[in-house]
Amino acid sequence: MMEKLHRVVITGLGAITPIGNDLESYLKGLQSGQNGVDQITLFDASSHACRFAAEVKSFDPTGKLEPKESKRWDRFSKFGVIAAKEALNHSGLIIDNSNSGRIGVIIGSGVGGLLTMETQAHVLENKGASRVSPFTVPMMIPNMATGLAAIALGAKGPSSAVSTACAAGSNAIGDAFRLLQLGKADAMVCGGAEASITPLGVAGFASAKALSFRNDDPSTASRPFDSQRDGFVIGEGAGVLILETLDHALKRDATIHAEIIGYGTTCDAHHITSPTPGGVGGAEAMKLALIDGQINPEEVDYINAHGTSTPANDSNETSAIKAALGNHAYQVPTSSTKSMTGHLLGGSGGIEAVACALAIKHEIIPPTINYSNPDPNCDLDYVPNKAREKKLGVVLSNSFGFGGHNVCLAFRQMI
Repeated sequence: MMEKLHRVVITGLGAITPIGNDLESYLKGLQSGQNGVDQITLFDASSHACRFAAEVKSFDPTGKLEPKESKRWDRFSKFGVIAAKEALNHSGLIIDNSNSGRIGVIIGSGVGGLLTMETQAHVLENKGASRVSPFTVPMMIPNMATGLAAIALGAKGPSSAVSTACAAGSNAIGDAFRLLQLGKADAMVCGGAEASITPLGVAGFASAKALSFRNDDPSTASRPFDSQRDGFVIGEGAGVLILETLDHALKRDATIHAEIIGYGTTCDAHHITSPTPGGVGGAEAMKLALIDGQINPEEVDYINAHGTSTPANDSNETSAIKAALGNHAYQVPTSSTKSMTGHLLGGSGGIEAVACALAIKHEIIPPTINYSNPDPNCDLDYVPNKAREKKLGVVLSNSFGFGGHNVCLAFRQMI
């Protein structure tokens, strides 16, 4: 007979984002509707079709990472480890020899160390094979945010990395949730990290016509669900959560910020980049999350949408929400924090899960900024331009990725 599943709660949060380099500043950014999009400064983008992005501003790892580490780690790993350290500190959980084998790490990344790959490819071409850094491979592989976080924290339990494009961070959280439900660990460090604002990253997405080209007014470029949207804005950063079994959290008298109750994941099996028309796969992921959490559609109080600001995603996600929630969809505030942070690709599920936990704790729904032109195909309540105070019971977070990956996570106020 299958043992009863453990309840799983969120006890720690960490974030480094385009609207705040730590949890407190990220919360303030969400509450105020801060815009994190501006001209690219990480490289000379003057010859690019898209010349703006949502960068992490004034990033300085001094005091958070050893100088030697900063030189030997890719930017995405730095983001992931710094967010993981903040989350662990926020949780008050101490990892030592008595518990390290029961604490694991799963941090997703869609691309991994793209900057390292580009830099070392340039070295290879211009200086020769002998000049390529011996740290090239460990710097660029997408599992290294997980590996380095585990080393930094001393976590020796279940460890893996997820690379399901823009669903990676949410898949990582969902997979960690499952391990805890099954009793395979007592606590998990999980989320997503990405740093793909590079010449190749921006050029590649631009060539695929996935990005906005609003170079004359980048601050309004990320405009999910707006009829004038023309593509997403690439972002960077990391969001990490500390999940624990309820019993473990209660035993150490931890502060509980929210409970994670459901995880649904599907694949469109349709196209390498485009979602299935009508959002069928996304709807099924949402339904599975509701079933998993044993909650009815009418209990959902808020949805943090994938909301990329691309024509196809936003209309299909709107259809998916309607298919999953029925008429209740029109009663549910649905916002896209990507309007503020841009799209962090594999890191987006991490910072958006953090946003959901903060929304529950602080009883405030982040807005969809830059929303001014309603789209007949997107006719839900998108919380336009200003945060909204509301006590939240059940919250959903959607993440959809290239390759057809769909994920929905369900959170609940602790009861």
